[in-house]
This record gives sequence, structure tokens and C-alpha cells, in this order.
Amino acid sequence: MTHSTSAAAVAAGPTLSVRGRGPRRSILFFAFAFAVIADPVSSVAYAIEAALRALHGDLALLFPTMSLVIGLVVVVTANYWQLVRRFPKGGGAAAAAGRAFGARWTFLPIGALVVDFVLTIGISIAAAASAVIALFPGLAPLRVPLALLLLVVVAGLTWFGHGGRLLFAVMTVAFVVISVSVLILGFTSPHTTGHAVATTDPGHSAVLAVVLAFPVAMALATGIEAPSTAIAQLGQLDDTNRRRFGRGTLALLLVIVGGLTLALTALAVRLHIGIPGTDSTQIADIAHAAAGPGWLYGAFQLTSSLLLLAAASSSFQAGPGLLKALAGTADRPGVLPPVLGRANRHHTPYWSVVVYLAAAAVIIVAAAGQEQELVLFYAVAVFVSFLVGLIAMARFASRENKTALAWVNALAAVAVAFTLAVNLLRGWPVLSLAATLLIAGGLYARWTRAGRPTGIEDVESRAEVA
Repeated sequence: MTHSTSAAAVAAGPTLSVRGRGPRRSILFFAFAFAVIADPVSSVAYAIEAALRALHGDLALLFPTMSLVIGLVVVVTANYWQLVRRFPKGGGAAAAAGRAFGARWTFLPIGALVVDFVLTIGISIAAAASAVIALFPGLAPLRVPLALLLLVVVAGLTWFGHGGRLLFAVMTVAFVVISVSVLILGFTSPHTTGHAVATTDPGHSAVLAVVLAFPVAMALATGIEAPSTAIAQLGQLDDTNRRRFGRGTLALLLVIVGGLTLALTALAVRLHIGIPGTDSTQIADIAHAAAGPGWLYGAFQLTSSLLLLAAASSSFQAGPGLLKALAGTADRPGVLPPVLGRANRHHTPYWSVVVYLAAAAVIIVAAAGQEQELVLFYAVAVFVSFLVGLIAMARFASRENKTALAWVNALAAVAVAFTLAVNLLRGWPVLSLAATLLIAGGLYARWTRAGRPTGIEDVESRAEVA
């Protein structure tokens, strides 16, 4: 989930001095990094199950599938490693596209991010509701009202701005610690095992089954863009240290998300945990089988639900912040109506929050509060942004006569394009692409009508500090 953590640095305090290499800089990095990676870490809660469902419950193919997913996550992360080096003041794929191909191409990744923020909110809220229901099954008939209540609560908390964002970092660490405890217990002394069969007949070759299934689980890759844009918040650091923070966060993201994903996948296979029942999730079943119904299982469900709510809150900050930046300021013309930029004393653009609240509510109701229904749409819009960023970086490398790097970026772009194509072939995910193109086209039209104001390439970095 996205790329989408705003003002993680503010959580540590905007006036915090970070000169030198003392403990203050370590605290700032902790607050920044663990808040930023809340989104991709929370994706573990539903990405593994999404892959298993695409495999029709074939546990024997689950680990190879998730290994392929992590491999592609490494490829995408490597691209954002380059982006952080080139754009230490933030900007992400939008900045890369604008400077590689011209300002008009900036709107494609922007449109993708707008859609991705809505989907991140919707799927994170739905998954948080599922985590609560797995712990308290009696709430199952109230799935949609529960999800909408959580949505309104999280949206309401954005009224108070970025204060308390340090809690996102704490939630991420708590989830990781509890997950490691569950994993250790599961591999050494599990409470019980499931009854899922080790393998089923996919109806075609195992290789084809994996190739068709892994794109669904690429929801795990959402949020990788976050460090490349969030470094714009670090105004108290110079370019060199912003690069270090951005790249350090990307490395931490890769280690934690990759490690947790593969370990939980291996444990699911070891304990024979298959597709869950209606009122549970696979990750909840894994934790229950490993730890039993006691306090550790309860802590796992609680921390996972809070982390998912943090990821939703993260997009409730970043999405409206992006609309606010697009609305412009008194001295900088915008491309959206000024009403979307109106903010309260906490700098929260409240009408933009309402826009995201309404959009997320619609998709939650349409999916009946089931996060697995939304996963199919998830790894589409953000992959448009990944693809544009990779092609832009290949263009930069080619211009600078870095032939090997250009080929690496081009091959990575092909892999991302393949993932995007397979997801689109499933049918309904085309709606995500259509929404992305519609928003991008609408923003481009308004930009043209406004006289093509300069600086649109930097809108993502401005959104992070708005």
C-alpha cells in the first residue's frame, strides 16, 4: 500500500535538530522509516491469501509464487533506489516522467496515485474489519457497517493533521515483533495444524499457474514509492542525508516485507493453512494454528488491524495532500478547484478528505467489505506509476550512456508491464486502469486550460510538505 505516508518526519517533530550523527538522527530515522513502511508491511495481511486464492488453494505452489512476487518487489525497489538518488528532494515517478518526457506525462503517475490512494484506504479498512471479525466472529453480520465505521473514524482523525504520526512507526514495530513471535512458535511448537492438502491439480502446468497467480499478490508492492516522495518532508536535512534516509528506508522495507512474507508463506505451507472460511483470513488462521487462541493470537490480530488502520490513515493524509497541491496556492495557480485546497488550522484539506471518504465508502460497499474482492483491482493503478517511472529511468540512463543500467531498467519495465497485463486480463481490474486514465486526462485538460502552469512535475513533493 502507498508511497502514501505523509509527514512521517513531522511525527518526530519539525524542529528536531539532526546535526551530527547522534541519537536524535536515529530517532528521526526511526519515525520516518517505520511510519513510511506501514503501508507495504500491512499488505502482508492480504497479499499471501490473494495468491493462494489465485492458485485455487494449491499450497505446493504458494511459496514459489510469493518468491516471484518478492523478486519483482526487489526490481521495483531498485528503481526507486535510483529515483531517490536523482531526486533527493522528493517527487517520485511524477518528477521522473515530467523531466524525462515532458510535463504532460506527469499526469499519468499522478492519476495512478489518486486511484491507488482510494484503493489503499478501501482495502486497508476492509482488511482491518476482517481482522476484527476473525477475533470476534459474532461481528460478521456487521462487516460492512463495521468497515464504514472504521472508515469514518480514520477520516475524522485526519482533522487533527499529522500529529501523532509517530504512532504509525510504533504500530509497525509492534506488528513485526508480534509476527516474529508467532513465527518462532509456529516453526518450533505450533498449537495445531490445518487440513489443507499439499497440492491440487491446477488444470495446467505448475509454471503457468504461478505466472498467472503472482500478479494478484503484487498488491504487496504498493507503498514502495513512499520513501521517494516522503523524503520531501525532511527539510531539516541536506540532499545527502535525504538520500540516506530514503535509501535506508527502502532497504528496511525490502528486508521486513520480504522476510515476513516468505516466513509466513513457509509457515502456512508447513502448517497446512489453506483458503480461510468466510469469517476469517489466512493470516489469522496461520497465527491461530501457531499460537492457539490465547493472548498472542489476540495481540497479533490487534496489531495487524491497527497497522491496517494506520495504512488507511496514511493515504487519508497523502491523497488529500495531493489534491491540495494540485489545487494550488495564492501565488501558484493550480489545476483543481481552490475548494479542494481549503485547510483547517491543522493544515488538513477537509474537502479533499471528504472526496476520499466518499470514494472509499463506495468501493467498500461495492465489495461488501471483502478485501479479497478489492485486491484484484489493487495492483493495477500503482503499476502504471511503476511502469512510467521505470521507463523514465531507462531514458535517463540511455541519455547518460549508461547502457547496462538502461537495459536493466528496460527489462524491469517489461516485467512490470507483464504483471500489469496479466491483472488486466482478469477483466474487472480494467476499471482501475480506466479510472487512472480518466483522472490523468481530466487533470491534463484542466492544466492546459489553466495555461500550463510550470512546476507540475514537483506536485508530489509539494503534496508531502503541504
